[in-house]
Amino acid sequence: MGLDIRTPIGLMFATLGIVLVLTGLLVDSSVYQHSLGINVNLWWGLVLLVFGGLMFIFGRRGSDAMKTAEENAEGRKIEEMEHRLGLEDETTSKE
Repeated sequence: MGLDIRTPIGLMFATLGIVLVLTGLLVDSSVYQHSLGINVNLWWGLVLLVFGGLMFIFGRRGSDAMKTAEENAEGRKIEEMEHRLGLEDETTSKE
């Protein structure tokens, strides 16, 4: 299970942000008279695009951190220390 939930959530928000940015750029500006002339779709699209991009990046970086103890130098040191001190859990040891 190497899928971090931030990756698909980031893609979803980024996709929605792209749709809103395109809508904000392509729709006639007279639509925004009700919102005091502020292009709400463009601004919220940019916010969602940035948020989605950050979630996606953090999700991808988090996947790299999810390694087993044998693949990680710090994990190997902890395993060696537990072995020396006799703190290993015998029920999860390898056969």
